[in-house]
Parts: sequence; structure tokens; C-alpha cells
Amino acid sequence: MKKNILITNDDGFSSKGLLKLVEALKPLANITVVAPANEKSASSHSMTLTYPMKLLSVDDDFYKLDDGSPTDCVFVALNSLFENNKPDLVISGINIGSNMGEDITYSGTVGAASEAVLQGVPSIAISQVIDEKIKINRSAWEYELASKTIQNIVKKIFEDKFPLDKRKLLNINIPPISIVNCQGIKITNAGYREYGDDLHRYRSPRGEEVYWIGLHPLLWQENDKKYCDFKAIRDNYVSITPITLDMTSYDDISKLKNQFKDIIK
Repeated sequence: MKKNILITNDDGFSSKGLLKLVEALKPLANITVVAPANEKSASSHSMTLTYPMKLLSVDDDFYKLDDGSPTDCVFVALNSLFENNKPDLVISGINIGSNMGEDITYSGTVGAASEAVLQGVPSIAISQVIDEKIKINRSAWEYELASKTIQNIVKKIFEDKFPLDKRKLLNINIPPISIVNCQGIKITNAGYREYGDDLHRYRSPRGEEVYWIGLHPLLWQENDKKYCDFKAIRDNYVSITPITLDMTSYDDISKLKNQFKDIIK
């Protein structure tokens, strides 16, 4: 029996990355798309609670959620379109731009994948790292390496099983290169991102002061003992990072117990 995949993203339902993902996976499974009506980049794991949303049909098994976040898309899809029979896999992407290091916490792409695993469905987030060439002409990029990579990963999962336990997901980042220049795949840890102060201040036509947050360069802290996602991309490898939603710092539990021993029971 053919498998079922739910696809979403945070760039919006008309994003070329999403359409290329659908194209790549159609030979492998029945595809349902539920994506935001508008771009929702950096929306993290946000959920809409203050107003209702409309699920609008765009095409067969293709919907946009107006005006929902990526998390909303997964939540609504799983509890309406897949109410009685959950999909075998949720895939979020192909995001235009990287989701590495602490950027994972900002990412709407990863937020959607996080919602899927909370709902008990294995999930993958996949992102295309961009360079100046892609930034200048995003519509010209063909996503061949990303498409081939996700095809191979999904085939392997369907032939065997999803490799992670509950409440864990795969975060894939694709280097901005052609297939022939790719060195392979690396299993990585999430690196330590270095952030700048890319904040732009303007005056509106009415004289109001407004701010626009820009994009930080991909800088990170080097660590010779670990091979991180940033380093893999720099070395022209695809990066696959296992992500867990358990954010407990287990190494610090005994330290806290000792420091607060006079006030805890």
C-alpha cells in the first residue's frame, strides 16, 4: 500500500521550494499539502489562538491555511484531513534559507516538524542554504540536490523505519551547490551560531520611527571535537542533525539540587 506524506513549509503555499518537494516525493507516496497562505518565516512553533482560520483548497489534496502558521497547518491537517488515519510522515520545506545552530529555535520550518512529532507522526525539516547566487535569483534555483537528498532519505525510511524515537525529528540542511560538487552526507550536531546586530532603523512617511531586522551572516563557533551543521555546509556536505524536543539540561540537575538544597525538598 502506498504511503501518505503531509507537506508544509513556512515560505507560503506558492514557494518554489515547496513545489519542488512535492514533485520529488510524488513518485514515493500520496501527497497532501497544507501550507501557510503567506510567508511565515521565523514564526518558530507559534500557534494561532486569537482568531479563526480558513482552510482553502488550491488544488486536489493541496490547501492553504489563511492566516495560519506552519504549526497551525500541521495541527489543522492532522486533526481534520487526517482525523482517522495519520500520515506516515510529515515533511516541512524545502525552506529557502538555512536552519542551523540556534536558528532552529526561530524556524517555522522546524516548528512545523516539531508539531508533527508532538502529534505522534515522524517528521523531517529540510532547508536550502542560500548564497549570493540564490539570493539574487531565487526563482532560478532548481533544488536538484535537495530533491535528490530527500528522495533518498524517504526511500530509506520507507524501506526500513524512521530512525528516531518519539519527540525527535530530522533537520536537514542542503549546501548551495550542484549535485556533482556535493561531497556526501554528514550526521552533525547543531553548531553554536554567532549573532550580530543587524537592525535597521527608518522613518516612515508619517515621521514614525520603525525597525527592520536583517539577516545575520552564517558565523559560528568552531569546535574541533564536534562536526556541526555549519561546518558540514562549509565543506559542501549535506547536514543531517537529529533534534530532540526534550530541552532539559540533564547535566545541570545535580548542580541545581546541590546549590538549592536548603530550599528544596
